[in-house]
Amino acid sequence: MSRKGIASRALALLATKVAVWTRAVKYSALSNNFVIGNLLGPQPVLALGAGLIKVGRNVRIGYYPSPHFFSTYAHLEARAGEALIEIGNGTHINNGFVAIAEKSSIVIGNNCLIGTRCEIFDSDFHALTGLGGETSQAHQSRPVVVEDDVFIGSNVRILKGVTIGHGAVIGNSSVVTRDIPPPLCCLWSSGGRQETTQLALPCNISLKHGPKNF
Repeated sequence: MSRKGIASRALALLATKVAVWTRAVKYSALSNNFVIGNLLGPQPVLALGAGLIKVGRNVRIGYYPSPHFFSTYAHLEARAGEALIEIGNGTHINNGFVAIAEKSSIVIGNNCLIGTRCEIFDSDFHALTGLGGETSQAHQSRPVVVEDDVFIGSNVRILKGVTIGHGAVIGNSSVVTRDIPPPLCCLWSSGGRQETTQLALPCNISLKHGPKNF
């Protein structure tokens, strides 16, 4: 690489570091809550709500370079005072993560691997009103549990009341509306249906050697 190329790359890396720091300060200033624990990772976190947000050891949110690093942030919101978001030891989460616990809890276990733009909700958040003015039943909040060693692909949405069992694999772009039991299963969307299949062999998703673009 030429001297000019080296200088350009060094300048770009410096600009990247400045941008990362600036965004971290911005979202920290916008937060009205805080994360208990040592949260690693370069992507900014917006912590909101009156509830508890806590992480274990070696929890990482955000990867560079990886898709959506500059265009997204991590949104962690424990709305009510009794709400809880908890992330276990050694869990790594890619860019654009959203977790909103309205009145119950979202608990993610140890050593999980979560792809980009994953969203987890414990609630429907509001009732529905029809054209005639009729209103549906009051919305509910139900806990979400992701057990240890779970792999969740990119663009996955996990809805209220779901438990994903130990070692499960959730395929890209799945919408999870029911429990996924252990042992390892794969969930995907096919023609608007949810399907699961038991894998023949267990899988070790050790984060020590895992990919950054998961």
